Amino acid sequence: MAQAAAVAKPPAPPRRRRASATPRRLPYLLIAPAALLMLGFIAYPVLSVFWYSLRDYNPTKPWRNGFAGLDNFTRIFTEDPLFRDTLVFSAKWVFVEVGLQLMFGLALALIVNQTFVGRALGRALVFSPWAVSGVLTSAIWVLLYNSQTGITRYLADMGIGEYGVSWLSDTSTVFPAAVVADLWRGVPFFAILILADLQSVSKDLYEAAEVDGAGRLKQFWHITLPHLKDAIILSTLLRAVWEFNNVDLLYTLTGGGPAGSTTTLPLYIANTSVDAHDFGYASALTTVAFVILLFCSMVYLRLSKFGGEK
Repeated sequence: MAQAAAVAKPPAPPRRRRASATPRRLPYLLIAPAALLMLGFIAYPVLSVFWYSLRDYNPTKPWRNGFAGLDNFTRIFTEDPLFRDTLVFSAKWVFVEVGLQLMFGLALALIVNQTFVGRALGRALVFSPWAVSGVLTSAIWVLLYNSQTGITRYLADMGIGEYGVSWLSDTSTVFPAAVVADLWRGVPFFAILILADLQSVSKDLYEAAEVDGAGRLKQFWHITLPHLKDAIILSTLLRAVWEFNNVDLLYTLTGGGPAGSTTTLPLYIANTSVDAHDFGYASALTTVAFVILLFCSMVYLRLSKFGGEK
């Protein structure tokens, strides 16, 4: 009987093994080394700038180094007219460049999005300037604006203008010349991003609009632009930050001249730190520029309703 009862007894249910937490943590463990390296390479320089902004630090005059508190910031807003001038020019530079780059980039994206013979070659030609480095771009336009061998000489040969004219040395022409040079490299950025977003627009929308009698202009205004809203907002924000921090092009083309007429705030910071060795004051200027960019970016994203309904 005991043996029969033992045989008839149902087997005990298997124990559930406790789910290990390791598989859930594995992705974070794998990216931890890269994340720590990025944090170190980004956080340390940022914190260093904030720290040096509160100090007087000039390696050539070590006897003056020490804690300065908010003196550098007081000097910026009360004693430094160059800060206001360079900030105003930076705003002008960003507004003009980003506006023109967006306009021409949108036009090029709409053109190369059409079907035509040689479209692949046309897209390659449109996007090729973006593959050129900033230093090489500056070198190309320095040669093009050379008064002896550049554009002005060929124009003078055709009876337009005079020989020996340098557009980069004249305060009335240096700004348009620098704008054109930067447009050549900046327009493809907008064209690439906008074209990528145009590829996702359903052709059925345009076909339905044509059936309803909508012309090209109405299709562009009511279908294309609403679909491109987020792409335009993001690209203009990124490009505005990059143009605000643009140093290499203006430094190579004009060096901030003539008479400081093309000196942006980042270029002023570079001259203050590298040429004058006043790293404490340059760090304070950098901190102010960081706060300005952060504030303007937050306001822009809020007003533009990025990520909202199209």
